[in-house]
Amino acid sequence: MAKQAPLTILKDADFRKEIKNTPAAGYLLFGEEDYLKNIGIEFARETLCPDQTTRAFNEIILDALDFTPERLLDALGSLPMLADRKIIVLRGLNFTAMRQSEIDALCAVLEQLPEYDYNTLLIPVAAGAIDEGYLPKRPSALLSRLGELLHTVQYERCTPAKLMGWVGRHFAHNGVEASPELCAKVIDVCGRNMHTLATEIDKISYYARAHGRELLTEQDITAAACVTMEFDAFAFANALTDRNHALALSILSDMKFRRVEPTVILGEVIRVSCDLLAIRRMSTEGRTVAEMAKVLSMHEYKVGLYTKSASRRSIEELQATVAACAEADTALKLSPQGYTVLERLICREG
Repeated sequence: MAKQAPLTILKDADFRKEIKNTPAAGYLLFGEEDYLKNIGIEFARETLCPDQTTRAFNEIILDALDFTPERLLDALGSLPMLADRKIIVLRGLNFTAMRQSEIDALCAVLEQLPEYDYNTLLIPVAAGAIDEGYLPKRPSALLSRLGELLHTVQYERCTPAKLMGWVGRHFAHNGVEASPELCAKVIDVCGRNMHTLATEIDKISYYARAHGRELLTEQDITAAACVTMEFDAFAFANALTDRNHALALSILSDMKFRRVEPTVILGEVIRVSCDLLAIRRMSTEGRTVAEMAKVLSMHEYKVGLYTKSASRRSIEELQATVAACAEADTALKLSPQGYTVLERLICREG
């Protein structure tokens, strides 16, 4: 049996370069950052269909609710109007919920893409809507199969440094200069979701410009931004420590609805729990918020929130939460039990 060729995964920069120079017949856009996928699609739209007067004829949007293989074939078959190429966006597919027969039917159409070389098909997949396997070395069978028919583009979650740089550039685009310290505070106040951040940055920028300022101030953030205490790891860690089963299960239900991977949930909860324990210990030693922020490389605003939360719990309670999370992490790595491990973590005794 011939050895399967390794899956080639592009980054956004590679994708943009291909779209500019030699666009492929089809792309699968996957990964955690849905916001960046949308930006990538917009770039492809502007590049491949630059004439707005004919774009309505050369851009076809297919939604998963109305998708059938026959409709995709019909979209592929129509010729571009007064242009060399047209773009087709097939959005909303959830591969984790599709039957094998449905995946086979889709792949049968994708195999015909070379016959319609005047198209570029984009299939953006929401975070958690496809089994990625263990990248980069062990992609899932489905991702490997799709990679034989489409160019795959991965949008990984932004690192803190990259996200802070992006926040600064977004402010600059709006005509506002923001220091790295204030970019970090915007992230702490508004959360890491890039869709939310984009909206909040626009609000803060317009507020500053309306008051005649092109240099961002902390007062602008306080006045214009909405505090986003994300209903996720921080709230989950607190509910676990308080043994508030109903609240923790509600938070987990919300995460499951958003298709957040169990390993991602637990990893974030462990990080938050360890930070809460460290802050509780340091505050007991009399450390100031500024000192704790320096030790933990965390913004003072966030340290203040964590300090208030940790002060309501004993060191022993926080240690118990960290230990329970560590046991759950081991169980999750040893056996693919998914959300069941998290449910047992919530409902544990002792």
